[in-house]
Amino acid sequence: MKDRKRTISLQMILFEFRKTIGNPYVHIFGVGMPVLMMIVITRVVGMEVPEGEMRSQMVTAVFLGIGALIPLATVLMGYAVSHAQELEKGIPQRMELFGIRPLVSLCSRAVSEVLFMLAAFCVYFTVGFAVVGVNAPAVSGAVLYLVCILALSVILFGLAHGVASLLRKFSLTYCVTMLLYFALMMLGGMMGISYDNLSAPLQAVARLLPVTYFSRDFYIVWSGDSYNFAPMLQAYLFLGAAAGILLFFAARGGRRKLH
Repeated sequence: MKDRKRTISLQMILFEFRKTIGNPYVHIFGVGMPVLMMIVITRVVGMEVPEGEMRSQMVTAVFLGIGALIPLATVLMGYAVSHAQELEKGIPQRMELFGIRPLVSLCSRAVSEVLFMLAAFCVYFTVGFAVVGVNAPAVSGAVLYLVCILALSVILFGLAHGVASLLRKFSLTYCVTMLLYFALMMLGGMMGISYDNLSAPLQAVARLLPVTYFSRDFYIVWSGDSYNFAPMLQAYLFLGAAAGILLFFAARGGRRKLH
């Protein structure tokens, strides 16, 4: 009998997309929370800063920073929790019996996460431009924001997969990813504490995280002004290396289980 292995297809992507939108965490933390925080914090900024160019700049800076919550919630927390739950129930092994390889499922899930994030950003940007008065970007600024968000999402996907594959339990994965989510929010300046208000040791940690640059500097890029990307690139490399190490140990653990 021929070995019929299923490949990536529209059917597989839709199957994974249904699992993604069936996860309540991505709706609460990936859509609702960023929109709510964006409205509340920009209103607070609006009350403290006189109306004018400075006010619109600060509102836009807050908007861009909080936007980084969407991949944090949908990919880091949402995917990790969902994958850990599936591992705990042995679903990947059962899917393999039907000829669906783990890599096919993983790639299909990655595409579904991108589709959900795209929808979440459409909602977020619609509210941002319609309700809080975000400044229009330069074309280069909008493109670079999209590229940086996608690069962050890829790294977070690897980080989430590594954490879930190592812990393999819903409760532990939920706890760890929730702690990471709020830690990245705090250090990235998305909880009302700016980078300048952090202590020196926490600033050193914050500089190693890409989300910090979304809150602190991305308005410069958004406006089309020149910007030194070297510190941000170093932060991406650091987080990417951390995700790579986790994936390496997760892969080793998986091979050990097979033997």
